[in-house]
Amino acid sequence: MDNKVIIFSAPSGAGKSTVVNHLLGLHPELEFSISATSRAPRGQEQHGVEYYFFTSDEFRQMIAEDKFVEYEEVYAGSFYGTLRSEVERIWAKGHTIIFDIDVQGGVNLKRIFGEQALSIFIQAPSVEILRERLIGRGTDTMEAIEKRVAKAASEMEFAAGKFDYTLINDDLQTALAEAEEVVGGFLKK
Repeated sequence: MDNKVIIFSAPSGAGKSTVVNHLLGLHPELEFSISATSRAPRGQEQHGVEYYFFTSDEFRQMIAEDKFVEYEEVYAGSFYGTLRSEVERIWAKGHTIIFDIDVQGGVNLKRIFGEQALSIFIQAPSVEILRERLIGRGTDTMEAIEKRVAKAASEMEFAAGKFDYTLINDDLQTALAEAEEVVGGFLKK
């Protein structure tokens, strides 16, 4: 069996985690890739569950040891990356890796994995709807929401033409059905 990866990228609030979790529930052969980060755990997050947590110094040491498929320094001292060991662990089981990753990381992974990868960009129908969804979550201040909305607008521009498929999440049930179809087709190849 060919080793495959499915990459989901989206701006915050576009519904990426909802779509990824839906697909994981339908396809036992899919396995979520846990990213590494140098940020501190938030709330109930645990090492090896939501993320692999490392200090900035540990992360830099791992970069020097070539332990990452890809990584980025999002801002000074704040790293995110995909561990080679995580990719190998999932492929060793014969599973297809599913990534839930930011837009830059998604573009990097597609470049690295090429034809082995299906890259899907999930887009909210508009920046306004995205803003409403983020407000509806009730988890961020208005200042934080406006920052996320501005970032989303630039990510949508950056992503144009860089992904295999763009899924517009206007109606959730329609988006889930579309994701099932696209991913199902890729898994059968």
